[in-house]
Amino acid sequence: MRGKGDNRARHEEIVHIQAGQCGNQIGTKFWEVISDEHGIDPAGGYVGDSRINVYYNESSSQKYVPRAALVDLEPGTMDSVRSGPFGQLFRPDNFIFEKQT
Repeated sequence: MRGKGDNRARHEEIVHIQAGQCGNQIGTKFWEVISDEHGIDPAGGYVGDSRINVYYNESSSQKYVPRAALVDLEPGTMDSVRSGPFGQLFRPDNFIFEKQT
């Protein structure tokens, strides 16, 4: 608990979880809007001075990646997200789905 006069920096981070076809469609739109508002391009490049580390992690290649988990039983939904305008924004390990055999 922080008391009066406590000057320690507060670190706020959000993990965004998208589940199912509908959740992933809404979530994909969310990332497009948030990225546009904060100056993140579809490939993860950043131009600006806003506090983006609440929603994004900076990768070793200086690209910004959403702090998100995308979950679905159907790999087709994940393929749709990956092929969309902001599909490059996500790392491959952001996607959790059942592989069909």
